[in-house]
Amino acid sequence: MRIAPPLIPELLLVAAVSAALAMATVSPAAAESCPMNLSYVTQFPWDHTSCLPSSNNMTSCCTTLLSVLGIGLSQRLRVTSLFRLPSVAVSAVCLASFQSRLSELSLPSSLVHTCFPSPNRFVISPDFCDGIMSLRDWKVRLGNSTAVDSDCAPDLLDLTSCSACLSAGFQISSRLTALDGNTSHATNCFYLTVTYAAGIANNFGPEDPRASLCILGLASPYPPHPKSSSSPSSHAAVYASSSAAAAFLLLSAALALYLWRSHKQRRNTAAAAASMDSQFSSSWPHPRPNTGAIWYNIRELEKSTNYFSQRNLIGRGGFGVVYRGVLSDGSTVAVKHVLESDFQGDDEFRNEVEIISNLRHRNLVPLRGCCITDAEADEGTQKFLIYDFMPNGSLDDYIFHDCSKRPPLTWPQRKNIILDVAKALAYLHYGIKPAIYHRDIKATNILLDGEMRARVADFGLARQSREGQSHLTTRVAGTHGYLAPEYALYGQLTEKSDVYSFGMVVLEIMSGRRALDMASPSGVVLITDWAWTLVKAGRIVEVFDMAVMSGEGSGPKGIMERFVHVGILCAHVMVALRPTIEEALRMLEGDIEVPAVPDRPMPYGHGALVGGDGRNFTASPTLSGFVLNVGDILR
Repeated sequence: MRIAPPLIPELLLVAAVSAALAMATVSPAAAESCPMNLSYVTQFPWDHTSCLPSSNNMTSCCTTLLSVLGIGLSQRLRVTSLFRLPSVAVSAVCLASFQSRLSELSLPSSLVHTCFPSPNRFVISPDFCDGIMSLRDWKVRLGNSTAVDSDCAPDLLDLTSCSACLSAGFQISSRLTALDGNTSHATNCFYLTVTYAAGIANNFGPEDPRASLCILGLASPYPPHPKSSSSPSSHAAVYASSSAAAAFLLLSAALALYLWRSHKQRRNTAAAAASMDSQFSSSWPHPRPNTGAIWYNIRELEKSTNYFSQRNLIGRGGFGVVYRGVLSDGSTVAVKHVLESDFQGDDEFRNEVEIISNLRHRNLVPLRGCCITDAEADEGTQKFLIYDFMPNGSLDDYIFHDCSKRPPLTWPQRKNIILDVAKALAYLHYGIKPAIYHRDIKATNILLDGEMRARVADFGLARQSREGQSHLTTRVAGTHGYLAPEYALYGQLTEKSDVYSFGMVVLEIMSGRRALDMASPSGVVLITDWAWTLVKAGRIVEVFDMAVMSGEGSGPKGIMERFVHVGILCAHVMVALRPTIEEALRMLEGDIEVPAVPDRPMPYGHGALVGGDGRNFTASPTLSGFVLNVGDILR
């Protein structure tokens, strides 16, 4: 992954609409009509080159399409005073209409289906963000005028004006999240804020570049002002404005979740396509020579997933969409449609599959095989990875979602999961040569099998190391909040980059709190700063999830304290103070002593927190202030 110069239209767009525009298969109901006038899709001068078949950059295309849809949603709010759409049927009709407009621009007919596979999340509901469904609801919560109304009203092509607007937007979205009381709705509230800023607050409206370039991040292929058509500096200023705005958002940690990475374009050669044609001449899967991987035919995958139907959709990330499938032999699998990745063409994809298919460990999700479709198809080359299906979902489902649907994890289960993940990483770091660094350890990438044992997943990010060296990379991959500072800032990748992410996960499991909590009452965003402060204040018990404090799921206080200490140590901002994963595993198992919890660096802009005995402790901000192109590192 490359830390690119901040061409940020993609970034601001993702922040604005990623939570609301993940939509699914389009099948419009005849009785419904779309309440959005989508004629602007063919009239507004938006840059659709990333969606051309020759581009082969689906992330960039989907990001652009989300921005274009954001215009329609904001315009609908401006006209009707209603946020989003009223029903699944209506959203399906709108998506069908949107695809028709794209087809008028000679764009592929599969774009909407590929980019937006889930219409339910496009529908407004009372639990989206503090019950806000209309402009009236907004004003009841926030009053008739907010900072967004004043700061986002003028021409936002000016750098200072754009930054002020985005600053106001962050403040209002944080306020809404606090009113809602559910931190998992933080991105939803930010989405509503951006829709309001473009549709209501701005004087020019979302269909005007003076609003859309800054608020929605929609890049235009032409300068927005006629007078600037001959001025390169004015056109550059538009992108400078977007860059500054993105930096502000990152420093404020507004974009904590649900961001997609942007990738450089890839082109597959005709020779590679011909090679794959010969491999898929039969409708049955074929073993690849010298590996344990199976090469599946796309027709079998379509059949197993009921043509990738919405009912079989089980997850989505920045790299792709995952479906549940049942193969012809009756076995259940997880089929991952890789929309974007680090692969530089089909050959690198094959090499990666060969590496992954040879990994064998009790705590890794087994890769069964893969599929690459014909490059000459309408959709272009498509890549799929087929894994064993994990019946109990992800760790994220158990520690951050509604516990009424499943019992909370007991202490023995939490302990086993932490040890399982540590053992998986120890295998990747020391059990094979050369070592593999996962780069994206997080709760959603830790799956639970039928026995509730952890299996580490998503090796689309995994990279082999240069033996005995750290790896300096210009392409940073991973998830905001879990990224080690040295990796996020300088691209320095070592085994201790994974250790940092592991420490964050340990603290999440022990506390039930997310790595980044944008609505924390204490104002401390990063979980390590929060936990460190409580430990130093002698209040470590407050770190523990209530579910492990009493009843059958409780655990011994001394051992749980040890796990918290190891989590803080692993997630220290200074590389030298982190243990290796083998050392961390031995500490967790009680084989070696856990060092005293070290101090953390002074904060940038965070105030002191007062401990229970009156002492002051500070929280470090390395947490969320990485000045990078977040479109490149977050998803």
